[in-house]
Amino acid sequence: MAMSDSSLAAILRLLRAQSFVEARIDPGLGAVHGLALREFMFLVQLDQAPANRLRRVDLAGRLNVSQSTITRLALPLEKLGFVKREADPRDARVGYVVLTKVGRQRVAEARATLERSAEGIFRDRWTDKDIATLASLLGRFTAALPGDVT
Repeated sequence: MAMSDSSLAAILRLLRAQSFVEARIDPGLGAVHGLALREFMFLVQLDQAPANRLRRVDLAGRLNVSQSTITRLALPLEKLGFVKREADPRDARVGYVVLTKVGRQRVAEARATLERSAEGIFRDRWTDKDIATLASLLGRFTAALPGDVT
């Protein structure tokens, strides 16, 4: 198999695996915590940021989305009290998204649910070594990006 064939096969399997994982995780986060997986990832980035806040542009970079997507994701989370907007006192053009205390609590609860889901996905098919190898290999995709979630 040529390198391009192997590369294509790897990407297609990665995309299929992503769909498999999302189908098993997203419903649990939604039913139990009222969060879509994308919203959870949004909140996790803030949870891991210094002072639980990031500029919209930095949050967009961490999630590989546009700033307008960040605005659309933030609005319902703001209404729920999970995040708030904060202006930079020195530069009115700069806006921050800040994780609230309620948001930090929701992230902690959702993370526990996600951990249980992850254990279920890997149970009986994977060794601890397999999981560590997979995490390391996937880390190569995100190693150059800010805010790699661990």
